[in-house]
Amino acid sequence: MSIFTPPVRGSDQRTTDKHDAASHDPQHTSPTGSAAATLPGAPLAEPTGRTSRFGPGTRKAAAFAVPAAVILIGLAWAIAPGLFAHGSPTETVGAALQAPSAQFWFGTDATGRDLYTRVIYGASESIVGALVAVLVGFVAGTTLGVLAGSVGGLLDEALMRFVDVLLAIPALLLSLSIVILLGFGTTNAAIAVGVTSIAVFARLARSQVVSVRVSEYVEAAYGSGGTFWTVLWRHILPNSLTPVVALAALQLGSAILQISTLGFLGYGAPPPTPEWGLLIAEGRNYVATAWWLTVLPGLVVVAIVLATNRLSHAIRGGEAA
Repeated sequence: MSIFTPPVRGSDQRTTDKHDAASHDPQHTSPTGSAAATLPGAPLAEPTGRTSRFGPGTRKAAAFAVPAAVILIGLAWAIAPGLFAHGSPTETVGAALQAPSAQFWFGTDATGRDLYTRVIYGASESIVGALVAVLVGFVAGTTLGVLAGSVGGLLDEALMRFVDVLLAIPALLLSLSIVILLGFGTTNAAIAVGVTSIAVFARLARSQVVSVRVSEYVEAAYGSGGTFWTVLWRHILPNSLTPVVALAALQLGSAILQISTLGFLGYGAPPPTPEWGLLIAEGRNYVATAWWLTVLPGLVVVAIVLATNRLSHAIRGGEAA
């Protein structure tokens, strides 16, 4: 026997309309969208998806902690390499071109030096040089950008035209020119790389300051008697620097790549300094017979650069949240 009845005219039509409206009510709809689930005594449908045990906060913490840990390891290598490697990076410790083993984790190079030790000590050249480069670009670029964005007028025009000139020159060409003028070495290479990053810091800092300067709380600070420098230090700068700090983390990886490139081309630290780019350059003639001389230092560079990129994204994600 059918459970459906023919439609009824008149007053019963309103009852049918109410039943139809209730069937479209979200509170009466089952998770699967089935009308049968609205009947009394009908079993509830099992959820088809699986919920993660890790909430958004845990994922954000992991996205920040993992790259930060990799960077901290690199910084520890740079600050205290003797804690992680024994012996001198320039000392011959075994036969030449030994493959990676339990005794020599990264193998040995063409003169019998421990490649693992050289990579560890190379962090003090590459990472410290990159930190110097980022510091130069951050301080100089942020200063120019803040002045241009907060003062405006002719000063803004002049500073931005200077920034445009820097951006028009390829970064590698500009850094090579500066190294040739200053001389070879990791410090000069770091200064050269820092100069090439001034423009990007300046443009970002200026755009942030211009955006924050027209905010209501900044206008209220001026209206309450705040001076230019007081408003700048207390209100504009604290609300403008977070994207610039994220850019600094991103530029750290870029600076490591540029310093390694200069070292690979022979414009960085001279041999036998264990700079990462120089290590890769020394091993390129043995790629077919001793792959570890280029692959393992290259993987270290890639890991550090990817960690800085992920850390930059994590900082920007935290800002957006």
